[in-house]
Amino acid sequence: MAANLPAKHRALVLEALGQGFQVKKIPTPQPGLGNAIVRIESAGVLSYHREIYNGARGYNFPKPIVGGLSAIGRIAALGPDSVALKLGQLVYVDCVIHARDDPDSLFLTAIHEGMTEGSQKLIRDVWRDGYFAEYAKAPLENCFPLDEPRLCGTLGYTIHELMYICYLLVPFGGLRDIRLEPGETVIVSPATGGYGGAAVQVAIAMGARVIAYGRNEKELARLKEHVLRGTPNASVETVKLTGDEMADAAALKAFGPVDAVIDFSPPQATKSPHVKSAVWTLRRGGRVSMMGWNDNPMVPTVLARNITLKGKLMYERDDIELFMKMLERGLFPRGKNFVDVKVFPLEEWKEGLDAGAEFIGIGKYVTLAP
Repeated sequence: MAANLPAKHRALVLEALGQGFQVKKIPTPQPGLGNAIVRIESAGVLSYHREIYNGARGYNFPKPIVGGLSAIGRIAALGPDSVALKLGQLVYVDCVIHARDDPDSLFLTAIHEGMTEGSQKLIRDVWRDGYFAEYAKAPLENCFPLDEPRLCGTLGYTIHELMYICYLLVPFGGLRDIRLEPGETVIVSPATGGYGGAAVQVAIAMGARVIAYGRNEKELARLKEHVLRGTPNASVETVKLTGDEMADAAALKAFGPVDAVIDFSPPQATKSPHVKSAVWTLRRGGRVSMMGWNDNPMVPTVLARNITLKGKLMYERDDIELFMKMLERGLFPRGKNFVDVKVFPLEEWKEGLDAGAEFIGIGKYVTLAP
């Protein structure tokens, strides 16, 4: 099933690391078994997308490549084995692609080729290009229908605001993985970045009490104000991170026993003691979700208190499906109490990636509009 697809479409093509993108006219992908062709309306930008494509992050992926992350768009064409998706339907297109015959072979679209021969084969030969484009090919199972009348009509979200889903999903995957329950207390560290800020919003929507932990006092104050403006009855506290392991632990302990910790340490914080400080506060049976780069989480109480440390990459399919239900039920704020979005056309990709690196924190996001 297909609408009238153009022979060519505009896309951001990266020929080599550090060379920057070019807006090119490239052949439009065609529908086939197991895929959908999506007309992209909003494509998400990571805070470190600039570092990925200039080579600073050292991520491996084939070149040339159309850049991207996750996206939102409308189904423009479908393979013959599609039975549920409809032409024109609004869908969230997720960036995590798994091999169908080996779910452990996975990669992040146009970001990282993954760790197995299978994932590297898929990104090289099958699902090469990302979603910084007018049209994109995506696996059927990566296209998640959005209830447009409910989300964009009744609740009033714009499509670009809904793109914030791609940040919110990551901490949701981690928090579900450690079974965060309503009424529990969770420390988010550091809470002042993109994923940390998103984790605060998600944990509040899940009914938890949040202790937001970070170095930037001004951003912590903005975080608390943002949460309470959108969810006036939320329980949210802030603690300034000093780098003194036991002093920070004491400051966190002042709020009482803690049930869980979720960490999003950036690469430059691998040896920081802030995770240890948080772990010191955990009750017996407490849980830690390690979603960042910190390799220094162990303290003596991990054994003594039966504390669980769990690594988590992204999220699972059922996490996405449940998150969409939460969003549709109105469990998140709306408008700028949800997210303030800066939107750039493809031709202004450099400005968009620069903004993505600077416009970060809770309720801030950047998208490209092909």
